Amino acid sequence: MSNQKKIKVLETIRQGKIGGGETHVLDLVRELDKETYEPVVLSFTDGPMVDALKAMGIKTYVIHTETPFDIRIWKEVRQLLQKEEVDVLHAHGTRANSNTFWSARQLGIPVIYTVHGWSFHQDQPLLVRRFRTMGEKLLVNNADITVCVSESNHRDGLSLFGKNHTTVIRNGVNIQKFNPDGAYKDIRSEFGIPQNTLLIGYIARITKQKDPLTLVRAIAQIPENLHMHFLVVGDGDLKAEMLQLAEQLLVKDRITFVPFRQDVPDILQAIDIYCLPSLWEGLPIGLLEAMAMRKAVVASAIDGTEEVISSGENGLLIPPSSPKKLAEAIILLAHDEALRQKLSVAAQATVATTYNVQEMARQVENLYKEVLSATGKSEVQGQAEALTA
Repeated sequence: MSNQKKIKVLETIRQGKIGGGETHVLDLVRELDKETYEPVVLSFTDGPMVDALKAMGIKTYVIHTETPFDIRIWKEVRQLLQKEEVDVLHAHGTRANSNTFWSARQLGIPVIYTVHGWSFHQDQPLLVRRFRTMGEKLLVNNADITVCVSESNHRDGLSLFGKNHTTVIRNGVNIQKFNPDGAYKDIRSEFGIPQNTLLIGYIARITKQKDPLTLVRAIAQIPENLHMHFLVVGDGDLKAEMLQLAEQLLVKDRITFVPFRQDVPDILQAIDIYCLPSLWEGLPIGLLEAMAMRKAVVASAIDGTEEVISSGENGLLIPPSSPKKLAEAIILLAHDEALRQKLSVAAQATVATTYNVQEMARQVENLYKEVLSATGKSEVQGQAEALTA
């Protein structure tokens, strides 16, 4: 078996910083059947994800650009595809796909496009939205298969682009890594947060998408005598504005700001409530990780989040951009420990039964075989069948 040629898959992602899509790639690469598949990763910036992949022994390349449809790098991408003799290109996200699909097409390599949330949104200026919709249509039309991580994204794609070859594979979480009964560091002591203080966590990129300013405005509406504290973990282009707003609203002393860290399970173990007031999402992996760690969650009623959370059953949903409703939800959970317990237990059960990373990886593997067969790559497909027989 070891003499058989493995199926070589190039997993490509826009950046080396760790976010939802990057976590997805890390988990997928880790879980792929290495007897059948040889994953190679291409990122368009350096960062912790690249370091983590190299530490895992995964061949990882960086071609530097932060621009979508950057034709300046397409020749270099093509040379990489040829050098590595790639059988399948799996592009994660708009920027990654826009910078790789043309080179793959020239070489006759099948393309799988995973949409971790469309790049167009209702809150964008009309011309920007139209331009991005046109870009997405081009990418979908040039993919052999488009994968959406939520039914919501799938419906939007069908309504705009027609019945192209699309499917839904929901994100999964490593429930061994995110195990609420494991042993973890004492994060509260590290940050000087008393053990008896109710701790609310925001662990996300501090960008417009994650709406951090709504969180700050919500904190300003929560009475100080409730003895709760907020832990904000992350970086992004709105961090300075978030800090400034916290000072203006006189709540900065109620928030501990921490740069992005890779010990996310330790941080999740330390908090009582996880908060994600996003404006749009595909299917947020950070939310799934918090649920896997048996945490009560409060999140915006948007996109894929609504598919995961049944409000009042395994979490609480609030309208996006509503500091008042966010504050009310946090206050409700602060007063009602029984409700927190009920939601947290149900949250963990939801992830364990529906959002498991192993099941996700098996579905992706089946997709690789399907696209190779459909595009006539009979030699590689035959080897895949022999290896998995």
